[in-house]
Amino acid sequence: MSSINSRNYESTPAQTVAFLGLGVMGGPMAGHLAKAGHTVTVYNRTPAKAEAWVAEFGAPGRHAATPREAAAGADIVFSCVGNDDDLRAVVLGPNGAFAGMKQGSVFVDHTTASADVARELSNAAQSAGFQFIDAPVSGGQAGAQNGALTVMCGGDKVSFDRVKPVMAAFARAVTLLGASGAGQLAKMVNQIAIAGLVQGLSEAIAFGQRAGLDMKMVLEVIGKGAAQSWQMDNRGKTMIEGKFDYGFAVDWMRKDLGLVLDEAKRNGARLPVTALVDQFYADVQQAGGKRWDTSSLITRLK
Repeated sequence: MSSINSRNYESTPAQTVAFLGLGVMGGPMAGHLAKAGHTVTVYNRTPAKAEAWVAEFGAPGRHAATPREAAAGADIVFSCVGNDDDLRAVVLGPNGAFAGMKQGSVFVDHTTASADVARELSNAAQSAGFQFIDAPVSGGQAGAQNGALTVMCGGDKVSFDRVKPVMAAFARAVTLLGASGAGQLAKMVNQIAIAGLVQGLSEAIAFGQRAGLDMKMVLEVIGKGAAQSWQMDNRGKTMIEGKFDYGFAVDWMRKDLGLVLDEAKRNGARLPVTALVDQFYADVQQAGGKRWDTSSLITRLK
């Protein structure tokens, strides 16, 4: 079975692209690019994943042994890896993507990373004769598989306008929010909002259950009013059922909230609720929930 769900792709001139990192997000995103008609060369730290991707999506896709080899000749190079260090590892050095990129090409990074590394790599790219767009995504694994991600971008507008139609293969919304680093900062805003929403929803459901209410019915009612949210619509019922094998892992959320809290120290923002929820997620990790969905916050209240 395909790791992506079929969809109608907008008519965009075929590009030669590379995709670095084929995890639960990157694999489907690269798949949508191939299905949309682009020539895709992939790289993954574990070669078996790259081989499996090529077997699934076929010609004209292929895999390369190094990021540099994957990036050679590409009009656009995409990446979606784990963190700042992983990003530097696939970008910099003699076998990094920057060493293989051609003049005038664009590097688009979908990793949730720091704004500092985005600015650092943007400066390095410009010095080498190409552009860097930081473009973290929201929508989780389901969004990647359905080609319905939200992409928050920072960087040069001319380069953004060039790559936006290509990103439409796996996104429902692609927006330039400012200069380099703005995409990563916007993703931090997103994660702050989600952290508070999930904790509030957890407390609401736990309270209602203690009170003896039929919480599925309650959520159906309040979901038609001011309390409605994506989290309620998509995770409320599974939280009631105690199912946490959906979407975004607690380990990943803690990584993201670490970036948020580090940035807040630099810019002076006060984030008392976010800091508290980050510690609640630490409790979930200690209880064995490192790979549970972020909605597992409710387990602390049982």
